[in-house]
Amino acid sequence: MKEKLEALLSEGISRVNAAKTEAELQEVKGSLLGKQGSVTLLMKEMSKLPKEERPAAGQLINRTKNQLSELIDARREELKLKASEVAADFDVTVPGLAPISGGLHPIMQMCYDLNDAFRSMGFEVFEATDISSEYYSFDNLNFPPNHPARESMDTYWLEGHDSGESWDKLCLRPHLTGDSVRYLQTHKPPYRFVYPGRVYRNETTDARHERAFFQYEALIVDKDFTFTAGKVMIQTILSKVFGREVKIRMRSGFFPFVEPGYEIDMECLVCGGKGCSVCKQVGWIEVMPGGTPHPNVLRAAGLDPDEYTGFYVNIGLDRLVMMRYGVDDVRLFNSADLRFLEQFR
Repeated sequence: MKEKLEALLSEGISRVNAAKTEAELQEVKGSLLGKQGSVTLLMKEMSKLPKEERPAAGQLINRTKNQLSELIDARREELKLKASEVAADFDVTVPGLAPISGGLHPIMQMCYDLNDAFRSMGFEVFEATDISSEYYSFDNLNFPPNHPARESMDTYWLEGHDSGESWDKLCLRPHLTGDSVRYLQTHKPPYRFVYPGRVYRNETTDARHERAFFQYEALIVDKDFTFTAGKVMIQTILSKVFGREVKIRMRSGFFPFVEPGYEIDMECLVCGGKGCSVCKQVGWIEVMPGGTPHPNVLRAAGLDPDEYTGFYVNIGLDRLVMMRYGVDDVRLFNSADLRFLEQFR
């Protein structure tokens, strides 16, 4: 038995040292220490030995087994260290190439910044699909049946779904406000939420207008909510986004879904209020409509306008980004010109 164990240990040492990979080493371990391995088979032969020789043989077998296990573990560590070594077939002093990194599109960055700002004020973020119906986009928003915004010259109607009852007529959403009514119908008051998303208008593109652009809507519906509180909310959000106080002004404006309604302008940050092509030389740029939700809109949402009021704004997200970075043409954001987009990484 002793001679067999010495021969087995010598053979095992050679095989362990000859293993070049962890897979080969695992094979050697199995053939030596596995269920059908050489050491295991010798242990089974102990029953054939005289009783007085068995204790000594068992000690020898265990010693051999431990020696082989230690050798295998040590060899495995050696192989791991060799695998992590860097081949010295190149000049390690040559500077490496920086990996190409991406970044958020400036409009998405602005959207996330607004989300953070509104969440800090207790607002929930709401999202919906890009396809809406005439019922939600117009009927629930107090648009008269003959309003020009319902025509294909303004709204993109889906072919095959552009006739019939208003809830059957489908379009690419021309604004976010229709789905805001959907939110009011499916949640319980009071309401305080924002709704970012892309909208679609059939209009000519220029430096200030796109056919597909981003809006960011904020809506509060509660009892006894004052108009002054809404104005403070606008000033707070803009100061958070731009990191400083921003001048705003509110002008009377008509929108079917608010009463009273306002055009909300901010001082043009491209020219500092001096006048440029972006603000049409007036020093101010319209960034959002706003006002108090119209009673008919509240009724469409199942709310009593004598009990509830609120405040609504719909931010032109693209224009806000233009103000943040001093961009004078909104079309650049969708141009896929990497020279332009790399500035915002």
